[in-house]
Amino acid sequence: MQRGKRLLNNCGRIMVIVILMSFLKTPVYGEPLTGQPPILNEGGMRLYSDSEIDLLIDSISEIALEAIEQAAAEAARAAALAALDREAALLQEVERWKGEAEGSQQTLRQSQRDGRRNLLITGLSCLLGGLVVGAIIR
Repeated sequence: MQRGKRLLNNCGRIMVIVILMSFLKTPVYGEPLTGQPPILNEGGMRLYSDSEIDLLIDSISEIALEAIEQAAAEAARAAALAALDREAALLQEVERWKGEAEGSQQTLRQSQRDGRRNLLITGLSCLLGGLVVGAIIR
């Protein structure tokens, strides 16, 4: 029992210390405060801190992911449009074939009509010719 009470006292002390430290103006964690780093070194290059480099890497990674997603969306859109174009071309080809088939059917029907008409004309002319020749010979 004494041991549990002593542990609670330690926890209470730690909590009081943490609460009091939170009221202090000085940071307790993080990078140590240093002077302002120089913007340029002797060679004219800018010096970046580790946190700035991490932020740059994170922002570049986010931009790269967005660019990749946008490129993937554009590629999918282009593939869909290409598929639609192919389908439209196939439909036009089918319509053309359908028109040709209907045209050939109409041509066939017309030639059948013309054949019957020619057959009728030939038959009548032969009948009349036979009657004329028979009337002359008689």
